[in-house]
Amino acid sequence: MCDVNASQKAEEIGREVVKNNGILITGATTGIPDFAAKGAKEEGGVVIGLSPASSYQHHIKTYKLPIGCCETIIFTGFGYSGRNLLLTKAADAVIVICGGFGTLNEFTIALEDDKPIGVLTGTGGATEEISNLLLNIRDPHKHGAGKVVFSNDPKELIGKLVKLIEREQEELKTPPPIGE
Repeated sequence: MCDVNASQKAEEIGREVVKNNGILITGATTGIPDFAAKGAKEEGGVVIGLSPASSYQHHIKTYKLPIGCCETIIFTGFGYSGRNLLLTKAADAVIVICGGFGTLNEFTIALEDDKPIGVLTGTGGATEEISNLLLNIRDPHKHGAGKVVFSNDPKELIGKLVKLIEREQEELKTPPPIGE
């Protein structure tokens, strides 16, 4: 269950993503992602949604999802789990705010893919379980656990993620040492 302040913090996350020159990518769904999209749009940002549906009609009638959340919605046709895979692959970083099994699915995909992950603590739901999950990973560095950052402050969390992304981008520019 989400904390009472989770929606407000999600809006702040959306605003901070835009303030840091980011584009918000969501699951084109209700709840926390919709609040993050609202914050991003209020800040003048771009929001791209990846829908589990195969079409506009399917998105609205079958999944009963909103359309006003995003400037662009990509209809994946892969259902929720397929959408989650594409969503995490498309993002430079993944942000976890509250959530349930779908959020945990996105988290574990991002962890396996060694993506930077920000966990907005104090929002309830899945965020309460992630620390325990990380404690039980046999080889945390193999699974990206070193790229998981935590904060209960949206601005601080986005700042930490931006630093991780910038570090990754810088490492990609650095040629490998001779002989490797």
